[in-house]
Amino acid sequence: MKTLAYKQNTQDVLNRLRSLYEERDQDKIFAGMHIPNKHLEEFKNNNIAGNCDYPDPSERILFWDSVLHERINLLDDSIPSVYLSEMDQGIYGGILGGDIKFTRDTATAGLTAGWVSSMVTPLLNDLAELDKLKFDKSHKWYKRYINQLKIFVKGASNKFGISHFILIDGLNSIFELIGATKTYLSLIDKPELVQKAIDFAHNLNAEVQTDFFDQIPLLGNGTCSNLAEWIPGRIVSESVDPFHMTSVEYFEQWGREPVERIFNKFDGGILHLHGNGRHLLKAVSTIKGLKAIRFCDDKDSPPAFNVLNKIKIVTGFIPLIVDVECNDFYTALERHNLIGGILYEVDKVADIDFANRLMDKVREYQV
Repeated sequence: MKTLAYKQNTQDVLNRLRSLYEERDQDKIFAGMHIPNKHLEEFKNNNIAGNCDYPDPSERILFWDSVLHERINLLDDSIPSVYLSEMDQGIYGGILGGDIKFTRDTATAGLTAGWVSSMVTPLLNDLAELDKLKFDKSHKWYKRYINQLKIFVKGASNKFGISHFILIDGLNSIFELIGATKTYLSLIDKPELVQKAIDFAHNLNAEVQTDFFDQIPLLGNGTCSNLAEWIPGRIVSESVDPFHMTSVEYFEQWGREPVERIFNKFDGGILHLHGNGRHLLKAVSTIKGLKAIRFCDDKDSPPAFNVLNKIKIVTGFIPLIVDVECNDFYTALERHNLIGGILYEVDKVADIDFANRLMDKVREYQV
């Protein structure tokens, strides 16, 4: 697949993003524009946020088609794609027999706007029960996963892409098995079982993600991404969230190897970093196979945009993705204060016309 009907300048955008992620061009800036969306507003008005049942994937892909079609005249650096939110966390525990819980998000902006996401309640009382777990592709939830992939591929039909979705490996997987508190205690009390669980999770995630790439066509030999728009190759999406609440030493002991192993299984990966995880920045910047870092802002930490100079000192030429409100972005753009080699996800943009005028300046910008 080389072009998308819902992105008029697909090839131009892919070329620009390739210069960011492959060439690590520091002389340009890149931007995705986030505008109001009437279909997300309708979703909010017609649905109640909170717990819900697994939705009909055929209805979900029609919903996302409507959402993305609204952006058809937008000439920014975004790539329209749909995220498999229904499977994003729950599928991993669900196919092992876990009880999947679904949650509807009626926000009209942000990464999770319009989502129905999933998680599972802990499967085990203790890691000593690990041998009880069996991965069987005939499980009903795995069949639903493959079925949803096929429905989404048919529904996307070269109009928009399908984004990779989050890995739940390493300590994240053990969180699903026994909960967070028991996971941290097990690092001290049962390290051999922790390693066994990490190895089990690697194999499970590798199977789930391999089947994803077997079903989903690449766009221009690259992967659509809800966090990074698009990156060349078969790229997975990783989380180091459990280490946001640990020292860097714990990440080095328990986090680095599983991440590098799964990145090596594919063509590399991206990861996201929350505000309370920035102490890991130097360590994660040296992960082998890392293609980009997406910063997620939290209320107790300064926005990444406000401390980019400090961040860039640590990360060097690694491509970064940060959120910024339109007023702040516009001011920095006019003052020529924007740092290169970064994809700016610009929130609260008034409309498509204003977004496209901004993009003219973005494409002309030279650091």
